[in-house]
Amino acid sequence: MSTTQDYEAAELLFRRPARPGELVVGDKVRPQWIDGGARFWYAVSTGAGRRFVLVDPVAGIREPAFDHERLADALAAASGQQVDPEALPFMGIELADGAVEFAAFGEYWRCGPDSDDYVCERAEFTPPGSGPLEVLSPDGKVAVSRRGYDLWARSLADGREWALTTDGAPDHQYGPGPQSTANATLLRKIGLPYLPPAVAWSPDSMKVLAHRTDEREVRLTHLVEARPADGGAPALHSQRYAYAGDVHLPRAELVVLDVAAGTLVRAQAEPLLMPVMSPITAKWAWWAPDGSAVYYLDRPRDPRTLTLYRMDPTTGEVTTVLGETAPTRVEPNQWMYEPPIVQVLAEEVLWYSQRDGWGHLYRYDLRTGALLGQVTSGRWAVRQILRVDETEGVVYFTASGLVEGDPYRRTVCRVALDGSGFTPIADDGLDHVVTMPDHQGYFIDSASSVDTPPVTRVRDWSGQVLVELERADIGKLTATGWTPPERFRVKAADGVTDVYGVLYRPRRFDPARRYPVVDNLYPGPQVPRVAPSFDPGGTGLDAEPLAALGFVVVALDGRGTPGRSKSFHDASHGHLADAGALTDHVTALRQLALTRPWMDLDRVGVMGHSGGGYAAARAMLDFPDMFKAAVALSGSHDAPHFNPGFVETYDGPNNPEAWTRTSNLHIADRLTGKLLLIHGELDDQVHPTHTLRLADRLIAADKGFELLIVPGAEHTFIDCLTYVRKRSWDFLVRELMGTQPPAYRPAPIALGPELLGELFA
Repeated sequence: MSTTQDYEAAELLFRRPARPGELVVGDKVRPQWIDGGARFWYAVSTGAGRRFVLVDPVAGIREPAFDHERLADALAAASGQQVDPEALPFMGIELADGAVEFAAFGEYWRCGPDSDDYVCERAEFTPPGSGPLEVLSPDGKVAVSRRGYDLWARSLADGREWALTTDGAPDHQYGPGPQSTANATLLRKIGLPYLPPAVAWSPDSMKVLAHRTDEREVRLTHLVEARPADGGAPALHSQRYAYAGDVHLPRAELVVLDVAAGTLVRAQAEPLLMPVMSPITAKWAWWAPDGSAVYYLDRPRDPRTLTLYRMDPTTGEVTTVLGETAPTRVEPNQWMYEPPIVQVLAEEVLWYSQRDGWGHLYRYDLRTGALLGQVTSGRWAVRQILRVDETEGVVYFTASGLVEGDPYRRTVCRVALDGSGFTPIADDGLDHVVTMPDHQGYFIDSASSVDTPPVTRVRDWSGQVLVELERADIGKLTATGWTPPERFRVKAADGVTDVYGVLYRPRRFDPARRYPVVDNLYPGPQVPRVAPSFDPGGTGLDAEPLAALGFVVVALDGRGTPGRSKSFHDASHGHLADAGALTDHVTALRQLALTRPWMDLDRVGVMGHSGGGYAAARAMLDFPDMFKAAVALSGSHDAPHFNPGFVETYDGPNNPEAWTRTSNLHIADRLTGKLLLIHGELDDQVHPTHTLRLADRLIAADKGFELLIVPGAEHTFIDCLTYVRKRSWDFLVRELMGTQPPAYRPAPIALGPELLGELFA
């Protein structure tokens, strides 16, 4: 049974993203570049506060950004407030002329050394650049923002503002992505009218690449808010949201705006399909390094063709550079939300292709589009292009599949553009996550694994360590009873393919006992469930809190998820109904239990959010002999009424039979176990109609289930997270442990800057 202490531990683990540093210190380094990237500072959350660190990579220097104690004393003297040097009252700083500037106690301060002490003075606040809804030019002189349906520019020198476009109109405006993924409900909750515009500045800060979004004929959908914040009558929120198979989808017409001249050039081509993200935000459209051209990728509704185009920013003329067609979808990256692995060089193009069964780089002639050769090869995949040194003829990149025993871990490598001299340069068997400034001779490397806390270092491009930044301290995490998860490998249901996952042992684990099991799943195919790096905690994946409650928790990436070969990913092509190969999940649970008698397969549950909510319900309907209870949060249960950018990409366009097969509604009468459906009333990503339609079919089939519609909640339940998760935990404790959960009430998670920073990092 789960105790109050177990719930307290689960709550601590669940709150990790909202309270960075409370349980793990030094696991995240988010550099803030200064001096053109030659130096940077970063803040480390310590739970009680944060410390600020300044780094000069070339000199190999890592030191405090300032004297925290002396600054605290000076600020206390100047403000009359108590200041703890271990919990300084500001989150960010500006470093200028040896002084530190920041906002604290409702005022702006400048603190600098004066002889042996610091002196803090109130200062006039000078914005360090653009505001949160603006996009700043590379030279820092002009910012672009949305105003109404148009784009405007603002001079930071004198505050002058002027319109860049004037013909924007409702549902035909400049700057936004599609409404179906705009997170309007979440933005209202945090007080933002919209996101910054989808624009890209030219390198010389003279022009802006943008697009005019056309949703005039896209299906109009609606959400009803039962109790608005003002307490008045129910409010209607309307939204343009296309369904799979709809004739009209959101489109983006690329435009180039000359900021000084006030001219607008439109691409002489059909507007791009934009069902999920702005092509500029997704980096499917970008400037040439010298600003002479705009390049963009385009894929028709049938995703089996991908083409690279060149747009002349002065005339709008569009020409084809190269393209590729394949029997199944052509992807510039298996991860839908990561940038394309494509780079245009001075005379060539580095092009990512899976034509030989693995994701590799190929060289093409930029002028003729002729194939020049294959750059990388082998039974592994390129994950990210980091840097191309055209003078040396070398490309640096990360690749997965080079680590024995774990094909998902990333390795930093180099290879000559002619394919010779392949060399791993950060190759210790761990997973490497790279952060880097533009045009510098170093990169920041965070190395970890699921059971090894990260060590973050600065390396040069030979792999040499210039300076070590942080070694994550997990002492407080282990004090909660947390133990590292176990990375495992088992056979898929085909008996041949290896599939990988992680297993979390329950808190206060006793191998002599038998524990209920929860499959905490996400089916892909656009992202995997398990990262190969150390888990920083997350609001969408609940493995650690569930293990704290006393469950064995399993997370698996079955066939059809990204990160490996083309054939492994293609298992989901036309087979979204398999929900990330649920057959692999069932097979994996049985294999794991053969050598782990403490796993009780008579008490197996499943829990997931969004696509995982869909898969949780699907698991109950397709495999009732294995799964006895499920929590399905924000589930996309009805594919024909879901975003075509997801459904059509993976189930295929013009394939209503597959969309119907994917829907959970038509097999609702199979339910035999215990099911809890949870959905937000104002979920504008996966509308609550998905869960209500499934509930309708369950009622028609006379099936017992539980339903929780959360008033005012959006897709992630951001302002009622702990309530929703406790309801989920209580349900699984009752149904799988057979006991009543303790009378425990977790505190709500505040919508503060720490949580929002983690959400939008």
